[in-house]
Parts: sequence; C-alpha cells; structure tokens
Amino acid sequence: MPARLPDGIHCAADYSRLAAGAIDAPTLAYIDGGSGEDRTLAANRAAFGRLGLVPRLLPDLRGAQTRLSLLGQELAHPILLAPVAYQALAHPRAEIETARGAAAAEACMACSTLSSASLEEVAAHAGPQRWFQLYFQPQRAATLDLVRRAEAAGYTALVVTLDAAIQAPSLRALRAGFRMPAGLRAANLADYPPTPPKSPAPLPGASRIFQAATRDATTWADLDWLAAQTSLPLLVKGVLHPEDAGLALDHGAAGLVVSNHGGRTIDGAPASLSVLPSIRQAVGPGCPLLLDGGVRSGAGAFKAIALGADAVMVGRLQVHALAVAGALGVAHMIRLLREELELCMAATGCRTLADIHDGLIHRFHDY
Repeated sequence: MPARLPDGIHCAADYSRLAAGAIDAPTLAYIDGGSGEDRTLAANRAAFGRLGLVPRLLPDLRGAQTRLSLLGQELAHPILLAPVAYQALAHPRAEIETARGAAAAEACMACSTLSSASLEEVAAHAGPQRWFQLYFQPQRAATLDLVRRAEAAGYTALVVTLDAAIQAPSLRALRAGFRMPAGLRAANLADYPPTPPKSPAPLPGASRIFQAATRDATTWADLDWLAAQTSLPLLVKGVLHPEDAGLALDHGAAGLVVSNHGGRTIDGAPASLSVLPSIRQAVGPGCPLLLDGGVRSGAGAFKAIALGADAVMVGRLQVHALAVAGALGVAHMIRLLREELELCMAATGCRTLADIHDGLIHRFHDY
C-alpha cells in the first residue's frame, strides 16, 4: 500500500487518467474495452454528459447526510463497488486491496465469482456490508456450494449476473494483442471438478453462436431454484428491458441492477442510464434499483438517483484506483465520489438522497 497518494488527483476520474502509467497497454485495453467498436461503452458515458443539474438558492442543509437503507441494510452512502473479475490484472493483491479500500470508505463491495482472491479472503478484509456476485455454474452442486460459502463468509446479498452468457469480443483488446496471463485463475472455482468439454465441434452447417447461446443456458427456473436455496436477498444484474425487470421480480429477485455489463455484452445495447427511468416506472417506487455503467463522478451518481436509482455501482474506476494506489487509492476514489455527490446535493438543496428528484435535472439539447 503506497505511503501517499500520487500527485495530480483532483477528482475521482483522475484515477482513470493515471491508470495508463500503472497498467500495461494491452491489459488496459482489455479492462477499458467493451465489445465490438465500443459504441455502448461510449453511450454509457455520453448519457451522463447530456444531463446537467439545476441549482437552488439558499437551501437549508442542516442535518444533511447520504445514508440509505437498501435490502434492509444500512449504508453510509449510495456508492458501491461493482463486481469486477480478475483484479490481479491490476494489482498483485487484487480484490484483497479493493476490499480494504472499500471498508475504509464505508462502501459495500460486490465480490465476483471470478475474483483472483477467494471470497473468504475478500470477506476477511471487507466491511460489514459485502455482497457476492454469482454466475450460475454448469453443475448445480457447484453453484450451491458457492452460495453456502458466501453465506458462511458473511455476505449479505447475492448479485446474480444474467446478461453475460454471450459476449461479443472487445476489438480494442484484440487489436492491442491482449491475452489472459497463463497463471491467472478464478480462485473461487479452483476446488471444483473441471468443467467437461462444452460440446463437440459444430456439425456442418451448425451455428457456433447459437450453440454457445444454448449450452448450459440459465433459465428463469434456475432463478426460482436459487431463490429457494438461500435466505440472502437476490439482485438480478443485467436488466435493460422493463419486461425482464418484472420477470426477475416474479422469479425471486428482491432488487435489480440496471446494467449493460459495462458495454461488454453486445455492442449497440442502450446506455444503462437511458433505460433507467422506464425500469423504475415498470417496477414502481419500492423496488431496490441500482445503476451500473458509466459512473465516473459524484455528479453521475446524483443524476442516476434523480432518474430512479437508489444507488450506483462503480466498476472500471475501482480497477483504475486499485492499479494506481492499491487500497489507499480505492478508498480515496470512493471518498472523492462521495464528496462530489455531496457537492451536488448542497448545490441543489438536497439534504438527503430522498430529496433528489428528476426536477433537478436539466437536459441539454444541441442547438
């Protein structure tokens, strides 16, 4: 852990600017890339840029704070760390450093199934509010074992990612020549039997895309089964369509994460922020709803909350901060995001997160 922060960090997004000096170029291309030509990745960022804030005069901010209750859990602020796989690509201590930074900044961290450190190691360093991100495994026994391990390690919710079964490759990463390091592994899956070969070679005329999409395919019945196996609340991550939001709740989800997987699934998917209002309208005011995709500032968190989110998840920015300054960088990045959010709340007269609403958003138009 660095003894001090590097010079030149004036806002949370500066960690992204400095990441190029801490991560080799091919790896950074993989981390920062989306899918295809990165149109969805760019749309995530652009959606926030089209929105501004409307200041209010002489607000009474006595007692202002950022606390919230989410899934019955009390959080100090609405900035959570999204599940990000293989963080050893950015730092040798990987998710352990991220967890230490999250704990210092009172932030809830979601540990990935594909983390470089085991979920038990991460839990030992994370704060009291920690979630585990679950990918369904080909064998239900392995999926259930992951759930039991998460319960035993004190994780307080399961984030079930359902939108990543099929991903278009990142052309940015391919063109940079990125290859997964030979020694990189998913620590949580190390003790399970090797997954049998997916399938024989496609028959003449068969589609390898459709074969991949149907192989070990997760269904709504699998979500029903999972909900019956655990008392932990389930959040379905990857929702972009209002009908899917309703289906997820019907099949056991306690909350939703509006997300396009950081633009890494199919290029051309809508920006997460752009569909957030329709998802909120579909599920009503009481459903826990998070936004993932494109958050690089506290102002972004404010805008997402104004459009219907209860909280936001930060992905790439946490990896950038991890690479630049380890746990100290992660904690500092979260603090900066929180202070940027508080600045927006102060300028718009919001004493609590509940005071943030759509009427404080200005929509810029091209002239």
